[in-house]
Amino acid sequence: MNLQESKNIIDLLKQGDTKTLEKIYLDNREGFINFSKKYNVNESDAIDIYQDSILILRDNAINGRIDNLQSNISTYLFAIGKYRIFHNFRVKSKLHITNDFNLVEEDIDFDVNLYGPVLTKEQQLLKKYYDQLGDRCKSILNLFYYQGYNLDEIRSILNYSNKKVLKSQKSRCIKQLKDLVNKHYEKS
Repeated sequence: MNLQESKNIIDLLKQGDTKTLEKIYLDNREGFINFSKKYNVNESDAIDIYQDSILILRDNAINGRIDNLQSNISTYLFAIGKYRIFHNFRVKSKLHITNDFNLVEEDIDFDVNLYGPVLTKEQQLLKKYYDQLGDRCKSILNLFYYQGYNLDEIRSILNYSNKKVLKSQKSRCIKQLKDLVNKHYEKS
């Protein structure tokens, strides 16, 4: 599928064409289930993740978020699915069962959990200044550092024209975040 075909499909999705959505669903379902096996996802979870990914694809098309998509629909759909797989792993890895069978959030996590209930002072500062970044910076940093995507995958998801532009933007975002944190410490 070339980019013009992807654009035509996006246009049909924007118009609410259910046959196009159904075709995308059926054409990619088995491939996605097989793809998810390399992440040790069982078939039932893979189907749930895939259905969520299809809905996200449709919503992104309707809301104009993928009007300038630089990959084909299947590649974009699988990137969404991979993101959802990683998200599910993160959620499951933060929960464990105690002796009295209650689910509790685990405190040990190598990632900075910006949205957890108890943050260290440093994490509170990072969250405060992260929240002040623009949406684009937040998306890039979240996808790269928290979700574990590489630059090529992020370029496709966020529709960057090329990897160098994305890499420069990521560097500027990190510098901006560091500058905000450093200014805080200079004031203290």
